[in-house]
Amino acid sequence: MRRESVSGPEAVHAARAFAFAGADADRDVLATLVAMRLQRSGVIAGLAYLVVGLAWIWITQPPLYLIAWLFLVAVAGSYIPGEANQVSLARAYLAVPALAYAITGRFALLAVVVAVAGLTDLVDGTVARRFGRPSQFGGALDPVVDGVFMGALCVGLAVGGYIPLWLALVVIARYLLPALAGGLLIASGRRPELRHTLTGQISTVLILVLIGGVCLFRGLNQDASGLLNAAEVVIPIATLATYVHLAFALRRRVGVAEAG
Repeated sequence: MRRESVSGPEAVHAARAFAFAGADADRDVLATLVAMRLQRSGVIAGLAYLVVGLAWIWITQPPLYLIAWLFLVAVAGSYIPGEANQVSLARAYLAVPALAYAITGRFALLAVVVAVAGLTDLVDGTVARRFGRPSQFGGALDPVVDGVFMGALCVGLAVGGYIPLWLALVVIARYLLPALAGGLLIASGRRPELRHTLTGQISTVLILVLIGGVCLFRGLNQDASGLLNAAEVVIPIATLATYVHLAFALRRRVGVAEAG
């Protein structure tokens, strides 16, 4: 086998380049490991949520997959920094009782769960400002946990036969498609600003109020058909408006980021 000789200076430069490349790779790996470290706020909040969750499990004896979901959220949440993000993450935990109560038609308890979820949605931004740590990650996490909670709630209601399946799918698509669009933009090397749009916030409030209202009315043994009919009209329109607004917002933000 023929080998090409390399002169002394060239060999030195090649060795330096190799060393720098190795150092850069080590730094990238180290940065990844540091970014994935456990967060004190995440661990503390996760333990607190698990204590409450285990008490709920002991009382209600839910299916195994719901128990597994609680522990999965606790593990993932332990790597998420920030007190406000832990408040937002409460909705991912609340998705478990929401699904369980929706399937079984325990509407009084379900209405309480929806109310608590709505409260965390109002409080997390205040907590972020209080601790002086509002972040783009928090802005991205908020609609994700909204989607997890709303999706679980509506799937449970659809499985229980209390709302049409197509309406549950519209609610899931309301949160899933924007998340996929944002992920594709990030994967393509663009830098969209991940946060709620105004129409997104309005649609979330409408879904929470209308679906939560259906749960409350049923829990009080009141006729919820009028509210459900309103939900079947308003939620698809609000979802479509969110898509249109989000499309324009993403184009504008990506364009500004690329220009910068």
